Amino acid sequence: MMRKENSDFKTSFLSEAGSFMQNKDYFAYAELDDVACWVTVKGLDSDQEINSAELAVKGILEKFMEKPTMSRRALKKYLQHAQVILQAQSLRVRLKASIVMVVSDYSKMIVAVAGNSRLYQFRNGTLTYKSTDQSLAQEIVNSRDRSLDISQHEERSNLLNYLGKPNDFTPFVSKKMKLNDGDVLVLSTAGFWEDVSDVEMADALEETKEPEQYTELLEEVLLSRQRKVVNNYTVAAIFVNKVYQETNKKKMKYIKMIAATLVVALVVGGSTIYYQAKQAKKMAELTVEMKDHEKSGNLYFQDGNYDKALLEYSEGRNAAKKLKDPIHRNLLAKKLRITDLIINGDKSAEAGKFTDALEQYEKAKKEGKLINNFGKEVTEQRIANMDTIVDIAETVKDGDFRFDAEDYNGALTTYQKARKKALTIAYTGEPQIKSKIEETEAKIAELKKEQKQLQAEALEKSGDQSYARLDYEKAIESYTLAQEIYQETELIAKVLGLERKIMNANDKLNPTPQAADSSFEAALPFDGGAVNAEPSDAEVMKEGK
Repeated sequence: MMRKENSDFKTSFLSEAGSFMQNKDYFAYAELDDVACWVTVKGLDSDQEINSAELAVKGILEKFMEKPTMSRRALKKYLQHAQVILQAQSLRVRLKASIVMVVSDYSKMIVAVAGNSRLYQFRNGTLTYKSTDQSLAQEIVNSRDRSLDISQHEERSNLLNYLGKPNDFTPFVSKKMKLNDGDVLVLSTAGFWEDVSDVEMADALEETKEPEQYTELLEEVLLSRQRKVVNNYTVAAIFVNKVYQETNKKKMKYIKMIAATLVVALVVGGSTIYYQAKQAKKMAELTVEMKDHEKSGNLYFQDGNYDKALLEYSEGRNAAKKLKDPIHRNLLAKKLRITDLIINGDKSAEAGKFTDALEQYEKAKKEGKLINNFGKEVTEQRIANMDTIVDIAETVKDGDFRFDAEDYNGALTTYQKARKKALTIAYTGEPQIKSKIEETEAKIAELKKEQKQLQAEALEKSGDQSYARLDYEKAIESYTLAQEIYQETELIAKVLGLERKIMNANDKLNPTPQAADSSFEAALPFDGGAVNAEPSDAEVMKEGK
């Protein structure tokens, strides 16, 4: 039964730039059948081209959609993924962001914070939970004076932790918290909560019934402050009209697994029963978790995604250790070992260490026999493909030699042959060959551009020479051809320069009439008189005779 269909969560949000041209805040959410995620991020850097908040939100939701869950471990992985993205994209300046994230299974929620973006939870019009900032102001309040108002404290933006932090990135992740019908969750960035108090948020709830009305009213409160400078602000409201009610089906899944443990507890005595029941429930949950990890690992293994399979088997083995279940612990340990051998074999093959790769595959095949030939098809295929892999490596090596010798066309043809073979056997080193092809194509394109530029420069020079010989028609022809090539190669400054030369040559070739008269007058001898000059007195008298 899908949880979303049997609950009622409504979301509305506002995200505005305030007094600024660019909005560095970002909000997004995803509601799936059994779990949902809401993320609000404030960008803290000055990069005008990259929106760090948008990068972080999309990175988190991407990972969430891949593996939707509300485990604390998963939330930390989502945040770590966003952290890696921001660090990798910090090309001009260090990208930084403050984040608050809520994940819910429609009956409980987990909150994660890095920085000073916040979550508020209201129940029956009263604030019941507020996330804790990771700022110096919060530290001062916690250690010295809890009555201080952080929203006005000068150190409220002095963050001790945030996305993009170079070292010791330690986000806060809460435990699971129960949700009730009628709860209201508010996610906001500092641009909002600095000017709107939690009391005002609670008061606004009395006047609204829908999340859209609520966010609009909160925005009115914010703007009523009439600040000279309004920072970027984001506020999102989630109205939990109805939570998902847990059915007995899920509980029944645990009953059979905990029955034996409960029998032992009953023998010991009444005082032990409650403790033992709690332990049994915990063990049952661990059993389900262990089996889920193994199932996910098997699916990833079948898809050839061995890195993710490795992680799932590792998680499953850890759960088996906690359960003190030696059978599943050993089984998952063997699957983990075989997967690792395949990964290492692939790495050795990509590095050209074929003997080592073959040895790793043979070990994986041998150890797989002990657990129903696990991975047999994969390892046998790799062993069978080894000759082709060696051939691919030799072809790539030949391509590298041609590339270093600047025979880029030859290198491209060679790399393409290698990639064709790699695709045929689904060789794991194919992406590296593809990168070499792209690099070679870029080199060829660069050389072609340079050749065209040289051709255009030669044509421009020829045009200059024709112009100097007063052969303006030939000059225009050369300039036009050169201009077309510059246009193709996107050398706009050169295009504009030639436009001026073409205009000058046209003026010389086709002078205007006025210009022609002036030239004629200038060419007349000085003592020839001026054209249209008035007759002298002597000439008039002579005509009178």
